Amino acid sequence: MDITATSVDKESPLNQLIRFFNGYFALDEKECKEVVRLFSQRNIRRRGYVLQEGDTCRHYFFIVSGCFKMFAVDPSGKEHNLQFASENEWISDLHSFYSQEPSRMYIEAIEPSIILQIQHDDLLYLFIHYHKFDRNFRIITEHKYINFQNRILQNISSTAEERYISFTKQYPELLNRIPNTQIASYLGITPEFLSKIRKNIVIEH
Repeated sequence: MDITATSVDKESPLNQLIRFFNGYFALDEKECKEVVRLFSQRNIRRRGYVLQEGDTCRHYFFIVSGCFKMFAVDPSGKEHNLQFASENEWISDLHSFYSQEPSRMYIEAIEPSIILQIQHDDLLYLFIHYHKFDRNFRIITEHKYINFQNRILQNISSTAEERYISFTKQYPELLNRIPNTQIASYLGITPEFLSKIRKNIVIEH
C-alpha cells in the first residue's frame, strides 16, 4: 500500500513508524489511520526521563530520533544499564507495561530525542481488532528476547573483551554517541578497564 494514502506527511514521524511496520506485515489504509489516531509524539530533552523507578510504565515507545538507555539502580546507588535503543527501535519496561505494576527501571534520553508512544489500553485494542499489529509486536518482542538471552549467555561465558566486541557489532551506530561510562556500565566493567580493552584491540589489529 502507498502509505501516503493516509493524512500523514511524507517525512513525518508517523510515516516513519508506518514504514517500520510495513517492513514486517504491511498495514492497509485503515490500519495506518489507527496508527495516526493512537500514537502521540513527544520531544524529550537530553537526560529527560520517560520512565522512573516507582512509576507505572503506561506507554510503549518508538524512537524516531535520538537515543535512550534503560537502567536500574542497586541499593548502593550504582546504575546498571540493561538496554540502549536508537532510531527505529522500541523501548519500554515490558513487565511494568503489561502488568501495570510499578517499575524498577529508569528510561532516560542520552540525546535530545523524538518518540512516538502508545498507551497500554490502546495497544491492546490494536492487538484485538487488528491482528497484524499483534503479529508485528510479537516479532519485535521476540527480537528483544533473543537479544537479552544472548546477553545473559555472554555474561556467563564470555570475557569482557568478547562482550565489548559483541557490543560494537550490535550497536555500531552508537559507539560515538554513548559515553564510555555508559558502555562500561552495560558491559559490567569499569571505564578504566574499558579503555584498556580498547587499547589492546588497537594493538592486536
